[in-house]
Amino acid sequence: MGFLMLDLEGTRLDAAEEALLQAPQTGGLILFSRNFTSREQLVSLVADIRRVRPDLLIAVDHEGGRVQRFREGFTQIPAMGDILPAAGNDLTLAKRWATELGFLMAIELLGCDIDLSFAPVLDVNGISEVIGKRAFSGNPDEVAELAGAFIRGMNDAGMRAVGKHFPGHGSVQADSHIAMPVDSRSAEEILNFDMKPFVSLIGGKLLDGVMPAHVVYNQLDPNPAGFSRFWLQQKLRGELGFDGRIFSDDLGMEGAAFAGGYAARAKAALDAGCDMILVCNNRQGVLEVLDAELPVPATANSAASLRPDSGKTIRALENSTRWEKARGLALSIGYQA
Repeated sequence: MGFLMLDLEGTRLDAAEEALLQAPQTGGLILFSRNFTSREQLVSLVADIRRVRPDLLIAVDHEGGRVQRFREGFTQIPAMGDILPAAGNDLTLAKRWATELGFLMAIELLGCDIDLSFAPVLDVNGISEVIGKRAFSGNPDEVAELAGAFIRGMNDAGMRAVGKHFPGHGSVQADSHIAMPVDSRSAEEILNFDMKPFVSLIGGKLLDGVMPAHVVYNQLDPNPAGFSRFWLQQKLRGELGFDGRIFSDDLGMEGAAFAGGYAARAKAALDAGCDMILVCNNRQGVLEVLDAELPVPATANSAASLRPDSGKTIRALENSTRWEKARGLALSIGYQA
């Protein structure tokens, strides 16, 4: 398995894309709304991808709320930030609901042979334009509790969890898709507030993957977290003892542009400690990374550990009663923009 996760341009796989999927550097594929028209079409597309590269890790951003790539034929998952208020701020009830919503999200994707949703969001809701109700709460302890419950539901369906955006994106206003956010708060605030959900869930062995933020925390390190050995090696691997997989956020985002061209961005992210890098929405960028012939890191194959637990998935798919109840719960909470 290679280190590159790329994307597709449309709803069908073409010959040029088949060649890209067969490149030795390619290890994963991320799907977007443009790749989807119906559940039936999605199943057919995934089958075509598996025919070309059966071992690829196929992922999607399917968090719920406004970040849910597939709509028709899928249940609309509520925004994570709506769960606790809908439960009347009863944390115990909200955790039960979060578990069922995690199961629902996961089983509907696994039923289409999609391995992974990049979820849950572990950011603490603050001033961020891009996070908002994608976060479970503005309280880090509540984020940890609710995200842990959501992950348990995902795991019940057989899906692994990837927490994002380490060490926390909620306290910067700028959107790293279009800018380079800088968080100038003290080390104490970041480590003891934003990072708390990651510390808790890593300590509880609930995270199989982590996606770092394209954010500079300039009181600790001059580089964005996803390009920082301080954050990925010293903090995440060393102090927190995280032994799962590290996925870069999209290297096409403006928050990654400081590193140079796409090949330079890829090398910088891999050198910092990412196991798999994402290059999305830019075919030329993908070609630049492939043409650079970067060595496949020894850790790249470890991303295979994020494939689903097929035994759990088969049993979960047979449990239509749980799915029906979870779907009813999601619809009762609803989606509020």
